[in-house]
Amino acid sequence: MRPARRAPAGEAATADAHDWADVFIDFFERRTTGQLLQLWFGIIVICGAVYWLSGASPRRSMLMEFGQPVTFNAGGLLKAMYFSFVTATSVGFGDVLPVGPARALAIAEAVAGLLIFGAVIAKFVSRRQERLVEETHRLAFEDRLDRVQTNLHLVLSDLQAIAGLCDESRVPPARIRARLESAVLVFSGELRTIHDLLYRPQQTPEEPVLEGILATLAAALQELGDVLACGAPANRSAMLTSQLQGMTRLADGICGECVPRAYADHLREWMDRVKAQAARLT
Repeated sequence: MRPARRAPAGEAATADAHDWADVFIDFFERRTTGQLLQLWFGIIVICGAVYWLSGASPRRSMLMEFGQPVTFNAGGLLKAMYFSFVTATSVGFGDVLPVGPARALAIAEAVAGLLIFGAVIAKFVSRRQERLVEETHRLAFEDRLDRVQTNLHLVLSDLQAIAGLCDESRVPPARIRARLESAVLVFSGELRTIHDLLYRPQQTPEEPVLEGILATLAAALQELGDVLACGAPANRSAMLTSQLQGMTRLADGICGECVPRAYADHLREWMDRVKAQAARLT
């Protein structure tokens, strides 16, 4: 048995860096905008308190203002908080300067402040983008529903016209068959879309809209069943038979007890009517 190959030191270091980067990014992604703002202000207050407390001993004061140490009093507290705030925002006017260990602390505060504040800005931008995407999806979804309703009405009108041709003996069967196959192809696609709306919805349509779709679907299935019952076309092509079988399977899943969602009773009745009409197709 071969021993496991050890990753080179460079690859291991790169993997560790990626892991730390992922942890760092996940930390900010899991925080809300309010939590990030609280963290940002918390860092400013804590660092400001550290700067101010160092002024308890003038010899160890971490801040200097015009060459004089910032004192340990109320005015010194305000100056320490002021310095902490301008450091976190990376403004740095230069009137108050860090000395000694405060320089390292100020650098760390500036880096942390910029990262956190940048994450807050990213959150605001991301929220705006999410709203725009949601609005785009909503408009696309409404347009999709409108197209489904329009196509169903066109299919219903076409099937009614084909039913009228069945009563005319002078119309060639091949012409009726071609027109019926075309209508069934469109019908099958719209039925598949309706099935997806019920089982895999990105967004649930409003009940009045869904009721209109189901009512038109039931009427179109009934008209298709009547056309097939009248003997048009007498010899079904393999394509037509396959499409009818697929439509039957799809419509069989549209029933009040099948759809994984609670709807009003009148919608469940329409779903059961769709299933019953589809049973006539084969």
